[in-house]
Amino acid sequence: MARIICIDYGGKRTGIAVTDPLQIIASPLTTIHSKDLISFLQEYCKNEQVERILIGEPLNLDDTPTHATPLVKAAIQLIKKNLPQIPIQTVDERYSSKMASRAMVEMGMKKKDRQKKENVDQIAAAIMLQEFLQNRSQSF
Repeated sequence: MARIICIDYGGKRTGIAVTDPLQIIASPLTTIHSKDLISFLQEYCKNEQVERILIGEPLNLDDTPTHATPLVKAAIQLIKKNLPQIPIQTVDERYSSKMASRAMVEMGMKKKDRQKKENVDQIAAAIMLQEFLQNRSQSF
């Protein structure tokens, strides 16, 4: 099987998580500058089989777009243009950063490491990816 990548896209930084090849476990991979996303994905996809790309969709509680929604939509278009062979799908990213912060506390991560936004970004991506995997397995 191929991996699934999940992206927590932001104006400056982008957190990235991936599954194992069997698509059982979601793991934080890295945080990159958002401007480097396409080159990162192209390089990653050269070395690993990728079945699908997930990207967090920023929405308010009432399902209306947030200030970040246009940025994510632009990123989706860039990904589709540069990696047309890989399907891209949006996932709900509400509360993912809060859940990532809580998870870092529960993991016993030092306060200094929890304050690094790049850690929050990649863990948020991993949480979104794990939720996707769990929801998918429940539908089988």
